[in-house]
Amino acid sequence: MANNNPNSELSHDETLKISTYKSSGDIDVPDKIIDQIIGQKEAVETVKKAAKQRRNVLLIGEPGVGKSMLAKAMAELLPPEELQDILVYPNMEDSHNPLIGVMPAGEGKNVVTNYKIKAKGQEERKNMFMIAIISLILVIGFVMNQPLAAIIAAGIVFLAIQQMKPRSSVMVPKLLINNERKNMAPFVDATGAHAGALLGDVRHDPYQSGGLGTPAHERVEPGMIHKANKGVLYVDEIGSMVMKTQQELLTAMQEKKYQITGQSETSSGAMVRSQEVPCDFVLVASGNLHVLEGMHPALRSRIRGYGYEVFMKDTMKDTTENRDKLVQFVAQEVKKDGRIPHFSSEAVAEIVHEAQRRAGKKDSLTLKLRDLGGLVRAAGDIAKGEKADAVTVKHVLSAKKLARTLEQQIADRYIVQKKRYRVFKSEGGEVGKVNGLAIIGDRSGIIMPIAAEAAPAQSKDEGKIIATGKLGEIAKEAVQNVSALIKKHTGTDISNYDIHIQFLQSYEGVEGDSASVSVATAVVSALENIPVDQSVALTGSLSIRGDVLPVGGVTGKIEAAAEAGIRKVLIPKSNMEDVLIEEHYREKIEIVPVETLSEVLEHSLLGKGKKGLMDKMQKITDMVPTGILHKPTTN
Repeated sequence: MANNNPNSELSHDETLKISTYKSSGDIDVPDKIIDQIIGQKEAVETVKKAAKQRRNVLLIGEPGVGKSMLAKAMAELLPPEELQDILVYPNMEDSHNPLIGVMPAGEGKNVVTNYKIKAKGQEERKNMFMIAIISLILVIGFVMNQPLAAIIAAGIVFLAIQQMKPRSSVMVPKLLINNERKNMAPFVDATGAHAGALLGDVRHDPYQSGGLGTPAHERVEPGMIHKANKGVLYVDEIGSMVMKTQQELLTAMQEKKYQITGQSETSSGAMVRSQEVPCDFVLVASGNLHVLEGMHPALRSRIRGYGYEVFMKDTMKDTTENRDKLVQFVAQEVKKDGRIPHFSSEAVAEIVHEAQRRAGKKDSLTLKLRDLGGLVRAAGDIAKGEKADAVTVKHVLSAKKLARTLEQQIADRYIVQKKRYRVFKSEGGEVGKVNGLAIIGDRSGIIMPIAAEAAPAQSKDEGKIIATGKLGEIAKEAVQNVSALIKKHTGTDISNYDIHIQFLQSYEGVEGDSASVSVATAVVSALENIPVDQSVALTGSLSIRGDVLPVGGVTGKIEAAAEAGIRKVLIPKSNMEDVLIEEHYREKIEIVPVETLSEVLEHSLLGKGKKGLMDKMQKITDMVPTGILHKPTTN
C-alpha cells in the first residue's frame, strides 16, 4: 500500500523502517495496564494523580479510546490498603435488622467456619439427645406392653425436636464480602447494573412464618458498591442510569457506607434493612459528551469538586514515536488474544497505515483502538485459518473486507441499490441534479443525490427555499445560506422563485453543512438551466462569502464515489492532506481541490450557458472591493 497523502511527512514505505523488528513477537509488552495505554498521555498523568490521592474521575470521550482500560489501570495504581472481609450476623433482638461485622481479609472465612463447627456440634448433641429420648420411650413402651403407644409417643417427640432444628442454624453468620488471598484493590465494572445489583438487595422469602423461612441475614446480597470497597467502581455511560440510582450512588460515595435493603416494594426483602455496610470506593465514571445531559448534577459536582474530569483524545500526531506506540499496541493485542499468530513488520505497517486513514485528518493517527484491535484479530483469524506462521500484509488487506463495519456494509448496499434503480447517474449531464457525498457512522461514505427545481413564487412578497429529506438543524441553516451566496455570486434575483431542494432517499437523515457546495451547485443549475456533469461528485461546506471550507470524512466519501463509478470528485483544497484512499481506487477517480464556489461551478457545469455564467460571475467578483477600508468616509 502506498501513502496516498502527497503532503505527508513520512511515506508508507518509511513506516517500514521505523524499527528493526521482524515481527510483533519481538516487541516487549509492558506488564502494567497503565503502560499499555496508547496516546493518552494527559489522561494517564491525571489518573496517576487521582489514584495516589484516591480521587474520583469522570472520563469523557468517544467509544473505544481506552476509558475502561484507564479505570482498570487505576485499580492497579491505588495505594495498598488492608482489604476487609464483611460478614452479616443475625440480630436476635430484631431479625429484620441484620448486624454487620468487618475484619481483616481472610479472617471472615475462619469466623464462619468456627460458627459452622459450633452449630454442627450443637446439632450432633441434639441428635444424640433425640435418639436417647426415643430409645427410652420405646423401651418403656415395650416393657409396659404398650408398643403402639410408645411408637406414637416417639413420633411426636421426633417431630417436636425436628421443629427445633432451624433455630441452631440461625446463629451462623453469612460471609458477604470475601477478600481472602487478594493483594490488589478490587475492580468492579458496574456498567448497566440495575439498582439491586449496584446497591445490594435482600432476596424474597415466600416462607416467612411457621419456622420454615430463611433467616433475614442469609438473604442479604451485597451490591457492587460493597464489592468495590477499597477499590475502583467503574460505570460506563453513567448518564443512562436512572436519577434515583445516581442519587443513591452519590450518597454511598459521600458516606462511604450504605445499608442493604430489598429493592422491590412487593418483596418480603423490603422489610429487611441491614446495618450500614462499608463501601469506600473510588468512582470512575465515563461516557461521551451526550452522557453529561443525563448525569445527576450533584453527582457530577461531587466528582468535579473532589476529583478530576478528563476529556479523552481520539487522535494523536503522526510521528515516529507514536507509530512505534501502535507497533506496541499490535503486540499487546496479539498477546491478549492468545489465539492468533504474531504480525510481520510489513503487516504491522499496514495496521499503522489504517490508523492514518481512520484518523480522518492530516498528520494524525486514530486512537479508537478498540476498532483497530478488531482489525488485528480479524487478520489474525485469517492467518490462523490458513495455518500461517505469521500475519502478512495480504491477511490484513483481506481482514479489511471481512471486518467491515455495519455502516460500511450498509453504504455498499446503498450504492448498489441506488445504481440499480437509477437514483443517481455517473455519466451525462442533468439540470438541477448533483451527486453529493455524505458519511454514515464514523467513516463510511455514501452517494447522496440532490435535486433542485426553481418554480415561480406563490407569495407576492418573496420566494422561499423549501428543502425535504429529513434535515437536521445545521443542514437546514446551511440550505438557507445558499440564497445569499447565489444572489452575491451570480447576480440572480431569486425572490421571484420558490426553490425546491430534495435530498433523494435520505432515509438515514442529513445533518451538518458538508452538502452546502452540492446544494448551491444544484440550485444554480436549476436557475440558469445549465446541466451538471453527472460523472462529478461534490463535498464541501460554504462560507457566506463563497469560500469552500473543509469537511470531515473525505477519504470515505472519495472511496464511495469511486465505488459508484464517479470519475471526478471535488473536495475542499484544505482537505487534500486528509486524503488517504486505498491503492485500488487511485486509478479510478480524479481528485480536484477547490477553494471557491466559482471553481466548483467551473468543474461541475456543462453546456453552452456555462461560459456566460462564469463571465457574469467574474464581473460581479471584480466589482466587489477587496482589502480593508481603514478610514471609511462618513459623508
